[in-house]
Amino acid sequence: MTDGAIQHSRNFSLPLLVMAGGTIEALKWLALILMTGDHLNRFLFNGTVPALFELGRLALPIFVFVLAYNLARPGQLERGTYPRTMQRLAVFGALASVPFIALGDLQHAGWWPLNVLFSLLALTAILYLIERNDRVTAGVLFMVAGSLVEYSWLGLSLGVAVWFYCKRPSAPAAVATLLACASLWLSNGNHWALAAIPLILAATRLNLQLPRLRWAFYAYYPLHLGLIWLIRSGVDGWG
Repeated sequence: MTDGAIQHSRNFSLPLLVMAGGTIEALKWLALILMTGDHLNRFLFNGTVPALFELGRLALPIFVFVLAYNLARPGQLERGTYPRTMQRLAVFGALASVPFIALGDLQHAGWWPLNVLFSLLALTAILYLIERNDRVTAGVLFMVAGSLVEYSWLGLSLGVAVWFYCKRPSAPAAVATLLACASLWLSNGNHWALAAIPLILAATRLNLQLPRLRWAFYAYYPLHLGLIWLIRSGVDGWG
């Protein structure tokens, strides 16, 4: 198998997703850009730019795909990738909580729901438990965490489905992924999240050369929220 292409596995009837490391990084940065535009629209422009909102719906599916794809790689359990990822998401999710709560959400108030880094943290923990064959605890965590984090059980379901497909491509996993992505309509109010699927499939044909910045994603999330908070506070003060 070569990076940057979809290769047909001898063992499975559906194609195995194989993506170059640089292309994965490019997807991550694309999701960051789309997320930033969505947050600018939400917190500074009062939701007055529909295009930013619609494009922002692609961010979560891309983030979830990148995380699930990386965790599904062979040997991640043995290398301790799951605990390290959970630690980083917990630390930076906690840091992001300050500006996230201060900014508030157009739909909710106070601390609920927990920001998207906690959504990814919950997903990582669920996949870790499944990898360790503790599916009962994984199911309990899925039910509890889904009530607390952004995108609730919808985002978690998408991540689990993608992970299973990346581990062992199958028609049920593919259908589950499609249905889970479509179900984000319940949160988004539109079907723009589905646009992430052809985008990701097209990306598997690319072999981009982009260096991996290990901590950039984690640090960017609280930093950009903090900056938006400062800008909005300044604008409110001037008003």
